[in-house]
Amino acid sequence: MIDFYSKSLLNKLFETNVRFNTKIDLDKVEKAIFYAQKYHCQQKRDTGELYYTHPLEVAYMVADYSFETDTIITAILHDTLEDTTLTKEKICQEFGHNIAEQVSDLTKIKDNKKISSIDYSSIAILSLS
Repeated sequence: MIDFYSKSLLNKLFETNVRFNTKIDLDKVEKAIFYAQKYHCQQKRDTGELYYTHPLEVAYMVADYSFETDTIITAILHDTLEDTTLTKEKICQEFGHNIAEQVSDLTKIKDNKKISSIDYSSIAILSLS
């Protein structure tokens, strides 16, 4: 489903490809968006919005700092291992070992309850760069 958040992210990445002559794989990003929507299903944020909008917003911000397809997809899938039935093995099968490892590593960092959400966000963006 192409909604406002998906369209905004894909448009930004398309413009990035044109402006900076980068090679972000928009088809692969769109596939990751589909997976985020599919696996987060009807999960809701505290605001009442569908939960998958959060990872798309994170990916939108990450795209300011990284033009790497794998990094952007990792941002899109970053909450799937802890909040959905999507497995690391399925991520590896569909998106590759590198992305599966990055998503898993972000989940492990977040599972460490000693860090604040602000610290987590900073670590996540830095680790993806």
